[in-house]
Amino acid sequence: MEKLILSILVHDSAGVLTRVSSLFARRGYNIDSLTVGTTSTEGISRMTVVAHGDQLILEQIEKQLRKLEDVIEIFALPRSSSVYRELLLVKVEADQSTRADIVSIVDIFRAKIVDVSPDSMVVEVTGDHSKIDGLLAMLDGFNIVEIVRTGLAGISRGLSDFDIKKYEKE
Repeated sequence: MEKLILSILVHDSAGVLTRVSSLFARRGYNIDSLTVGTTSTEGISRMTVVAHGDQLILEQIEKQLRKLEDVIEIFALPRSSSVYRELLLVKVEADQSTRADIVSIVDIFRAKIVDVSPDSMVVEVTGDHSKIDGLLAMLDGFNIVEIVRTGLAGISRGLSDFDIKKYEKE
């Protein structure tokens, strides 16, 4: 199985997310991760979609996405020429006896403690998939109360021929 990471520029209008996710559901494809946010150009949003499958399925996904009216452009984000990040918020039970150990682990992963209460801590970390998984593995011996994990966000390295301005007001 191969992994496909697509950066999709779409018109920022109601129902776009539903139409994209419905395309996957109708064809029986699974979305591993989906993030959406605005771009620097008004009226255009960027979706980062992660899916997996054999080469034929992945090609079909891209072809079907290109047929959607709201899709402006699609860019593959290959691992060799892209930067990926995820965000993790994890709430860990922490009292005076465990707090210092958790802080040590957080420091190793260059994470941040964003909230402290008498009985818990909330840790924030950004990074690639392996960094996130590594932090979770190190915290495994503690009582993890809650985990919130974003999907993958990605961007290509360096400058490219892509100019979002040419898609304005299409």
